[in-house]
Amino acid sequence: MEFAKVLRHGGLQAVGLPEDHRFDSAEARIRRHGAAVILEPVSQDWAWLVPLVRPVDADFESAAVARPEAQ
Repeated sequence: MEFAKVLRHGGLQAVGLPEDHRFDSAEARIRRHGAAVILEPVSQDWAWLVPLVRPVDADFESAAVARPEAQ
């Protein structure tokens, strides 16, 4: 089992990931599962989805990556 260093910067926390666990992405999804915090890299394309369903079209991709506007 490897460990990561938890760093504090102001009101934020950051986790220094060991080299074997680093992401190729600049962004990660975060969610909780019980007491665990799960980080998942955000894919830069839809290639991972093709084996599960079929190729996605441009309308699907645009809707999926759109972020809601701040209210």
